[in-house]
Amino acid sequence: MADLRMLEAKGVSSAYGRAQVLFDLSLNAKQGEVVVLLGRNGAGKSTTLKTLIGLVRPLSGEIRFGGQRIENWEPYQIARLGLGYVPEDRRIFTDLSVMENLEVGRQRPRAGAPQWTLEKVFQLFPNLAGMREREGARMSGGEQQMLAIARGLMAKPKILLLDEPSLGLAPAIINELFEVLASLRDEGMTVLLVDQMAALALAIADRAYVIESGSIVTAGVPEEIRGNAALERAYLGAH
Repeated sequence: MADLRMLEAKGVSSAYGRAQVLFDLSLNAKQGEVVVLLGRNGAGKSTTLKTLIGLVRPLSGEIRFGGQRIENWEPYQIARLGLGYVPEDRRIFTDLSVMENLEVGRQRPRAGAPQWTLEKVFQLFPNLAGMREREGARMSGGEQQMLAIARGLMAKPKILLLDEPSLGLAPAIINELFEVLASLRDEGMTVLLVDQMAALALAIADRAYVIESGSIVTAGVPEEIRGNAALERAYLGAH
């Protein structure tokens, strides 16, 4: 695996108005890694992703993407560099078909990024291939989530940020989702994943961070995170 730090945050603090949410947060994702960010609801996981993609402007600190500082850039400028983002609420176009949603997300080939085509996306998501003309409003939550990820891939990102992709899905669909995420890992896709399903997330991760009250409290390979009973009790909900 390459040592290139594709995405890196150093000493980042963020707030919503006067309410500070992130405190001196540092993390990174290297090329080809799946990195997971774990923690309780309200710990700052989603705010971390929104800060990285430019939806929340940091109060302080540095954010680098491919070595370039982007903490003061607009979200559309960051997206053009190849930083993809699938938000917690999916935001597919419910009045558009599967094909139309995918076409909306399609971008030109990007140097240094996996080249996702419609054919390749449908191989990854065979269920979507069978409902190309179905409107988003007529899809299940799981199907909408798959479409949201597929649309994100059509932008040919260098790294994909996923915010709680398993939220609200049935257990069988969650397992299917994580099989897809494992396939992305095997394709060499760089992914930064936030998800409450800690055991499944750690199973596909190269490294993990644990966040508490807006600060990173530990980081390591999945075996180290799993093996720390105190962390599992405090942050991952284990008993």
